[in-house]
Amino acid sequence: MLTITRKLEFDAGHRIPDHKSQCRNLHGHRYTLEITLTGAVIDVEGNSDNGMIMDFSDIKALAKEHLVDVWDHAFLVYEKDESVRGFLASLPNHKTVVIDRIPTVENLAQVAWNILKAAYKDRYGTGLRLQKLVLHETPNCWAEITDA
Repeated sequence: MLTITRKLEFDAGHRIPDHKSQCRNLHGHRYTLEITLTGAVIDVEGNSDNGMIMDFSDIKALAKEHLVDVWDHAFLVYEKDESVRGFLASLPNHKTVVIDRIPTVENLAQVAWNILKAAYKDRYGTGLRLQKLVLHETPNCWAEITDA
């Protein structure tokens, strides 16, 4: 199977409300997102994407539109974390993204997977699909999802 991967980075804050360590406090990370796609190589003479699964700049543009620009410099907060949601709501024009689960790297990877899977699905009629997503919370800690 032939795949291509594009890496992007963004900054975001979060907290793990009930965690036993310092992660229960408000803090942030420099996340690294790796998007791996598969599909047929485009074989259309004269086409800008000829010989490619997808142009890397198009991978970036879609990821930024649907996820990276939405999450970058935002606080990712669990919908049931009422105290932090209330605090963030009190800040004028604060960039807050409310998600339906605790924002662990595992859960964020799953949310990102769901968003990006839909964004890339069969974009060119070539069977293009998200094959793998890796979300690094730190250089040493990450979650990854692979399409089985």
